[in-house]
Amino acid sequence: MKIRTGIIFGGRSVEHEVSIISALQALQSLNKDKYEVTAVYLTKDNDLYIGQDIGNIEAYKDIPALLKASQRVIPVKENGHFILTPYPHRLFGMKPVELDVVLPVVHGTNVEDGTLMGYIKTWGIPFAGCDVTAAAVGMDKYIMKTVFADNEIPVLPCRRYTTRDYNDIDRMIEDVEARLPYPVIVKPVNSGSSVGISVAHDREGLVKSLDNAYTFANVILVEHAISDLQEINCSVIGDIDKAEASLCEEPFHSDEILSYEDKYMSGGKGTKTGGASKGMASVSRKIPAPIPDEMTSRIQELSVRAFQSLGCNGVVRFDFMIDRTNGNLYLNEINTIPGSLSFYLWEPTGLSYEKLLDRLIELAVKRKRDEDRVTFSFETNILNQSSLKGLKGSKGSKA
Repeated sequence: MKIRTGIIFGGRSVEHEVSIISALQALQSLNKDKYEVTAVYLTKDNDLYIGQDIGNIEAYKDIPALLKASQRVIPVKENGHFILTPYPHRLFGMKPVELDVVLPVVHGTNVEDGTLMGYIKTWGIPFAGCDVTAAAVGMDKYIMKTVFADNEIPVLPCRRYTTRDYNDIDRMIEDVEARLPYPVIVKPVNSGSSVGISVAHDREGLVKSLDNAYTFANVILVEHAISDLQEINCSVIGDIDKAEASLCEEPFHSDEILSYEDKYMSGGKGTKTGGASKGMASVSRKIPAPIPDEMTSRIQELSVRAFQSLGCNGVVRFDFMIDRTNGNLYLNEINTIPGSLSFYLWEPTGLSYEKLLDRLIELAVKRKRDEDRVTFSFETNILNQSSLKGLKGSKGSKA
């Protein structure tokens, strides 16, 4: 019997479109002999839709028309089974769809940050990838840094600011300049795909960078920008029991940072259909990264340690920075659901995208099995005690 698998993507995020690209690429790569796959589109209004064209990338050129031709659904749990049931119900409409496992392929705030994982977890269905805590911590760059630092993983020091600080921008700039040398990099605390991130070389540039970052977030980070920078990425797959690192890559970009355009709109070296259909797979990169074997081993070791220190599950990608002026290595951030699920870092090792997705689903089922061994409730007569009688009285009665 085939495993009934739902791929959920989209959501209310600035990375909504990127999620569509990543998810439909995964959809094409799942083994249809093993899986009965349902594409589940989460709109920017947080409504779920299924339908014949939900898995067709061309249909997203006109989303209103796509939704009109598709069926909105709501999740229902019935007798231990997870079902997507049509809403509103129509007598001769689409039939309910039952799922055995969910593969979330979402990016950014309001979805990848643990929000969607919490929603799915309340359904009681196995889901691939990081759980609520790991997803939330991994998305908050400030909290993420504190966890890594506590586990002796090197990170750059930073300053965290909120919109309250932004109300007194002169004081905020003075604080930045007193603590960090230019150039500095300014970034939203919880966004991805390089959205809202920019480098400032002086006070005028800092004002522009702050204005840009606060467009996308209420909390931001400022840290020193390494001028002579080499970026290295490494993926990890597994869970808290066992995890392994991929090959390392060096991505290339057209500006001081790897921008949204570099990642998703550049077309990439050797691509035929353009970046819009290939996502992060279209970025120009060198695999394996041109770094010494000792540095490669160090990055792989730190990646696995960081993965397990956050309690990650599934496949993630870590982005590192090497300061060429002194050789210092820093872990920049984690991508808990990386674009295109970083399959391009695993294929050279012999792990195809199809097999990578198999592993994710196997890990999802394993985690659910492990969680089901834990007791989350027990029988009690606390609601049948005489001490609760006072609750029946009028307002202000003693319990």
